[in-house]
Amino acid sequence: MNVRRLLGSSVKLYNEVLGLFSNDMGIDLGTATTLVYLKNQGIVLCEPSVVAIQAGTSNVLAVGEEAKRMLGRTPGNIVAIRPMRHGVITDFEISEAMLRYFIQKVNKSRRLVRPRIVIAIPSGITEVEKRAVKDSALHAGAREVYMIEEPMAAAIGVGLPIQDPSGNMIIDIGGGTTEMAVISLAGVVFSKSVRVGGDELDIAIINYLKKNYNLMIGERTAEDIKIKIGSVYPLEEELKLEVKGRDLVAGLPKTVTVTSEEIRESMAEPIAQILEAVRITLERTPPELSADLIEKGIVLAGGGSLLRGIDKLISEETGLPVHLSEDPMTAVALGTGKVLSEIKYLKKVTLTPRLER
Repeated sequence: MNVRRLLGSSVKLYNEVLGLFSNDMGIDLGTATTLVYLKNQGIVLCEPSVVAIQAGTSNVLAVGEEAKRMLGRTPGNIVAIRPMRHGVITDFEISEAMLRYFIQKVNKSRRLVRPRIVIAIPSGITEVEKRAVKDSALHAGAREVYMIEEPMAAAIGVGLPIQDPSGNMIIDIGGGTTEMAVISLAGVVFSKSVRVGGDELDIAIINYLKKNYNLMIGERTAEDIKIKIGSVYPLEEELKLEVKGRDLVAGLPKTVTVTSEEIRESMAEPIAQILEAVRITLERTPPELSADLIEKGIVLAGGGSLLRGIDKLISEETGLPVHLSEDPMTAVALGTGKVLSEIKYLKKVTLTPRLER
């Protein structure tokens, strides 16, 4: 027994010493954007989750912002891809290369000691998908990997009192998924994850313009339209935008003018899926916690929550007050950072840690 205690104390001391020399980090590994939080420094990296590789090989040519600029503009020998879809890894090797690049970029001064990492993951992913994220991080240079569900990280990041015995509801609208959860006593009472997010809205815009204008546009243009004139609730003054693309009939460059009303119509189906998930979450919430939500309302986080009118629409559909968090884009990353800073959080809210290799 004494030997076991001695070994346990030695391991604890070893980890504490390593912690002094490593840059522990929290990672919001998003479908569209990856954010990295460095312990005691805050968010130090925010780059697109895009990798450019040489066609037919796994040779990485560019990662992040540089690779995103290549999307839809690459010659035949270069392929710009997103290794994450709907919040999960679709290409293990490329994801590992992307993570390694991001980790090394923010961990330049302390490469001798591998960092401990907390990664936010969608609540609805499978055990196999969780294993893929863990293994990618370990192969990319992590010493230990902890995993936390995105809605929990977002709730911590926006400062909700998750440890109180009362209901808190968070909706995190990301690039690949929309996560929602009701949280009480530092635990998830009910969560719902739908694989609908900013990317699905972009695809809906692309399909609408293809069907109604015979105009072909790329993902970057669709995202630009969504940001500039996209809305899900009638505006006081509707907006217009000139859109350039390729005419599907003539095959020549073409310009059309679209309105915010048309874009709202194009996004109606994926938005309806998100609203249905919100309704299901509220239906499954225990009555006592439902009563808390009448006063507290729902908090929105994630880049998708910046879409015009999304707070008004959800409030109208649910009858509850809806609040947009102060900095929705960084909520999940800030949550992983707070978890890193407070060991009590690490033990309470993360999933089972992967031991050192």
